[in-house]
Amino acid sequence: MLLKTRIPLSYIVRKVRYEILYILLIAVLVYYVTRWYSDGLPIIPLTIPAFMGTAISVLLSFKLNQSYDRWWEARKIWGNIVNDSRSFVVQLQTLIAGGNENSIKQMAYRQIAWCYCLGQSLRDKDGTEGLDSYINSDELKALSNHKNKSLALIQMHSKDIARLKQNGQIELFSQIHIDDTLVRLCASMGKAERIKNTVFPVTYGMFLHFMIYVFIITLSISLQNLKVYLEIPLLFVISTAFFLLEKTATHMQDPFSNKPSDTAMTSIAQTIEVNIKQLLNEKDIPTPKQSDGYYLL
Repeated sequence: MLLKTRIPLSYIVRKVRYEILYILLIAVLVYYVTRWYSDGLPIIPLTIPAFMGTAISVLLSFKLNQSYDRWWEARKIWGNIVNDSRSFVVQLQTLIAGGNENSIKQMAYRQIAWCYCLGQSLRDKDGTEGLDSYINSDELKALSNHKNKSLALIQMHSKDIARLKQNGQIELFSQIHIDDTLVRLCASMGKAERIKNTVFPVTYGMFLHFMIYVFIITLSISLQNLKVYLEIPLLFVISTAFFLLEKTATHMQDPFSNKPSDTAMTSIAQTIEVNIKQLLNEKDIPTPKQSDGYYLL
């Protein structure tokens, strides 16, 4: 997630570095073609690229709006995960009979593992990496048999709650409340997976990208009467702005892509870990990692 700090120019340039080269190439090529073959080229009034620019702006606005909706939904999902993770541990502490502190701690640490596991899985990484600090070797081994490891951790929660109910350590009404929290956690996981697995229409992006290049060509022909030292910089500035907006929308539409603009799932999981360990009165409370750059992981 990008922070409210000064984003380096190198990050912006990297987003459109290829487009910048194509823009300069097109500008120089059209400039010389219009000078050498001016009699054979049609006259394109400035109103045509102006109309195209307006149409592209509308399409870009739609794409930016839809991409932001996906990004914001992802952030809301992880906000719900924060709330439900805290509620889950509090419910364990208040609704389970005394003398089960070890079981409560085991499930609380497993919830921390679940948050890290879900974030890593959404980023197409190994979901079990680093989980040995939160769950025992038997549970870690059991996860290897599951494709959806986050779901397997939820199942372990549910089995432990059912065992406590059978042993008379939790009342039926209390079990229902805890199960409701697990259902919400499972629902949040499903919503995040839906965003991850639903691809933004590829043809829409391709069409928009193509239209920007057509706009560049028509605009460069319309500006052929300008001096080269004015035409190329003007074309460069206008076109780069369009491409930057398009790239921004493309990155936001994939909030779990492990890019600077995605949801800060690792940072959120660290916050959950701190909160849960404080609820357990743990002494070794980790310090959330502060970003020394312009984004959080």
